[in-house]
Amino acid sequence: MDATTPMAAMHAAPVSRVRSSRRVADRVLRVSCFAATLIGAVVLGSILLMLIIEGLRGITPTLLTQPTPGPGSEGGGIANAVLGSLVLTFIGIVVATPVGVMAGTFLAEYGRGSKLAELVRFLNDILLSAPSILIGLFVYTLMVRPMGTYSGWAGGVALAIIATPVIVRTTEDMLRLVPGSMREAGAALGAPASTVIRQVTWRAASAGIVTGIILALARIAGETAPLLFTALNNNSWFSPNLMGGIANLPVMIYQFALSPYPNWQQLAWAGALLITATILALSVVARFVLSPKRH
Repeated sequence: MDATTPMAAMHAAPVSRVRSSRRVADRVLRVSCFAATLIGAVVLGSILLMLIIEGLRGITPTLLTQPTPGPGSEGGGIANAVLGSLVLTFIGIVVATPVGVMAGTFLAEYGRGSKLAELVRFLNDILLSAPSILIGLFVYTLMVRPMGTYSGWAGGVALAIIATPVIVRTTEDMLRLVPGSMREAGAALGAPASTVIRQVTWRAASAGIVTGIILALARIAGETAPLLFTALNNNSWFSPNLMGGIANLPVMIYQFALSPYPNWQQLAWAGALLITATILALSVVARFVLSPKRH
């Protein structure tokens, strides 16, 4: 009997050293995390479902061929707002891309550990988190008031200021991921620092830099507050010189959604669906650009 007792003890189920209170806490945390995830998914899914249902009702053959109608008018479309948004976004990203890439390159390659780089990085972080309406007020004071009128140029500058810190942060992070051995190899061949940056580090980090540009493009595509103070809106086609109010989707959605006219409200839903689909497409493209290629 005594000989079999150790063997029986060896085959006995191990006793858990985890206290019951810890197991209860673990289960409570799991349930809480699952419930929070479920609530978030339900809320976001409801918003997206409502947007799709209401937005599809506003899809008409004239949606992308005619300008926005006047108050109380029937029919019409959002062609002028779509074109205005494309122009403003193009101006913003064209201005922000070289500034953001060059600034990010300075922080990652030339200014490591310097006081100036720390100051630029600090200011970039502030600008990254600054309210967009504050940027709109800044550009309004800087450009709209001296020019005496709203303009697409002011709207493009406001969007560029919003997009620049995103590109700066992404460019710096991607360049820092490039191994130092690649820079050393270029320097060992006698190439100057500028050539190493252009031919080695930029090429190695090109996918990440392009991703940052696309994300910045998606960020500014739906901005409304800065355009209220810079480009405003217009129910007709804008002037080729971009002076005066410029029709754009974000402000059009804001104004039409608050209007008492059912036709304007339907156009607002259709515009919201269009801009959401565009931002989603840009985000998907950015994800595929950033993901490593599988061979």
